Amino acid sequence: MGTRGAPFTGFAIEDDEGDCEDTLDLHLPAEYLALFAAGTSCLLDQLHTWGPLVTRFGSFQLAPVRLDEDLPLIHRWMNDPCVAEYWELAGPRNRTEDHLRAQLAGDGRSMPCLGVLDGTPMSYWEIYRADLDPLARHYPARPHDTGIHLLVGAAGDRGRGMGSALLRAVADLILDRRPACARVVAEPALRNTPSVAAFLSAGFRYADEVDLPGKRAALMIRDRVLRDVM
Repeated sequence: MGTRGAPFTGFAIEDDEGDCEDTLDLHLPAEYLALFAAGTSCLLDQLHTWGPLVTRFGSFQLAPVRLDEDLPLIHRWMNDPCVAEYWELAGPRNRTEDHLRAQLAGDGRSMPCLGVLDGTPMSYWEIYRADLDPLARHYPARPHDTGIHLLVGAAGDRGRGMGSALLRAVADLILDRRPACARVVAEPALRNTPSVAAFLSAGFRYADEVDLPGKRAALMIRDRVLRDVM
């Protein structure tokens, strides 16, 4: 995270609030979920099968969280003061566990993942259906809009362009693996200048400012139709 005034000294891209209930409180009717014969993982087009991609920092892959194995690492990251400032999940392990379990036990619209670089977990991601999220109440959502939350775990991995490079790579991976998705969206706190700058560097455009529970956010959008020019 480093110096707050410098846009690339590090960043955390945070969820809407400190708990996961806001992300999951829109209940999908059973008849809607029944349309997905392969299960609710279809809401994110089988994210667990997306596979690795090559970045300038190495081979990167989103690995869905395995709670028993991954909780200690994610809990440690959440208690980093620079991360806790935005994610608001610092504290006992069960607080992080509840946040993760709510997604893993949910209907498939939000998937917590580790970002694994050359075999080493180094970041935490949430890939979610923004059009099925309460965020959709605050901007003109389109069907299949897909959202990103991210934190880079180790201080040594922050402030050297890695976050923006991975953001671009993951946004493009989403567009490649989700043909129905025309836009990848994010809503970092407006005061989180390094995060907003990282999104801009990753090819997102600054679309609007929105008032969300607990924060005023910058609505950042990466458009499929502009991916080759931004």
